Amino acid sequence: MPMHLSLTDITLLVLAGLAAGAVNAIAGGGSLLSFPALIAVGLPPVAANVTNALSVTPGYLSSVYGSRRDLAGQRRRALGLAPLALVGGVAGCALLLVTPAGVFEYVVPFLVLSATAVLGFQTKLRGLVGHPAQLGKVRRRTTMVLLTFLGAAYGGYFGAALGVVLVAVLALVLDETLQRVNALKNVLSATVGVVTVVVYALFGPVSWLGVAVTAPATVAGGYLGARLARRLSARTLRWTIVIFGTAIGLVLLYQAIWRR
Repeated sequence: MPMHLSLTDITLLVLAGLAAGAVNAIAGGGSLLSFPALIAVGLPPVAANVTNALSVTPGYLSSVYGSRRDLAGQRRRALGLAPLALVGGVAGCALLLVTPAGVFEYVVPFLVLSATAVLGFQTKLRGLVGHPAQLGKVRRRTTMVLLTFLGAAYGGYFGAALGVVLVAVLALVLDETLQRVNALKNVLSATVGVVTVVVYALFGPVSWLGVAVTAPATVAGGYLGARLARRLSARTLRWTIVIFGTAIGLVLLYQAIWRR
């Protein structure tokens, strides 16, 4: 999709890309920054969503590199979940391309807020369903597989808060530090991102100029954000994600209601 960018437009997209890459690495939800910026420079919503999906993927990849130390010992787990993220991402992309956007957009805020609530009340929920170490292996695996697939499908359709969704799911069933959960989330987000690049590049209304300006900024932001996430305490990281997730969910809910 052709477009023209002024110097002001370029500056806006670069700043939005830096911020989106950093937020995606730390908490997820960075697309809520880059997506509106693409609309602000003249792209219609669907084109902005598709262009944004391609733009933030390099930032996901740099987040994986930046959090590689916290991936130590998780190679088997990551390889086991990545195919699920891939299939779920394809399903989400197909959903965007063949169904009316308004239907799923109305559901998205509730998914984001629910995922955020799961993470925020993780300790109490673990008391109800059991600590990951006490859950049966089959039950834990089945739950993680199902929710990872659904989270990836959501991300393929609309990537904002994908990180919040994945962290909430993984933290509930994995007996790991939140930093290690966050690092695994980066791998799955990158997998979904690669899927969106392939599918939307072939079938979506992509603005390649928008991608060329925004994507390099998300790379820098993603690497810096991943490094910062490693320095945050588990409590700080958890509430950073909860705050971002709540804000994103409320904004998306407002947008869904306002558009109607």
